[in-house]
Amino acid sequence: MTSFARNTPRALLGIVLLLWGSFTFAAEDDFPGFKKLMTVEEFEGTGLNKLSGKELDALNEWLIRYTAGEAQVLQVTSEAVREAEKSYEVESSIVGDFSGWTGKTVFRLENGQVWRQRLSGRYPYRGPANPKVVISKNWAGYFKMTLVDKDKSIGVTQIID
Repeated sequence: MTSFARNTPRALLGIVLLLWGSFTFAAEDDFPGFKKLMTVEEFEGTGLNKLSGKELDALNEWLIRYTAGEAQVLQVTSEAVREAEKSYEVESSIVGDFSGWTGKTVFRLENGQVWRQRLSGRYPYRGPANPKVVISKNWAGYFKMTLVDKDKSIGVTQIID
């Protein structure tokens, strides 16, 4: 066997491991972590605020691995997950002055979440400051935000600020 033939599998394995390591590192850099994914109340209510930085990092790394693998299986096979997903709802208020949406409006909520208008459209809002909103999934699985006092909705996407 030639030297090239003997070393090719090792070289390919090295390239694959290098690429996999780069992908994993990039995914961890992009992952916002529990602290940004949860409201302050949720983070403290779960006791995660009691973890050391190292412990919280380890939990965040576990969630990345879990989400990449088993979580996808559970979304399909777990009745409890499907039921929880159907009833997922966020109730909060928009922080600050609000005059409606105009196309790419960003909505900052009292619970710390940030959402962006997903669908085009304009709606001039005239009502009280800090209006209450409910964010839920529509029949197609996309999120919509409804202004409670006007019963007016728009498609939204959560963003990590």
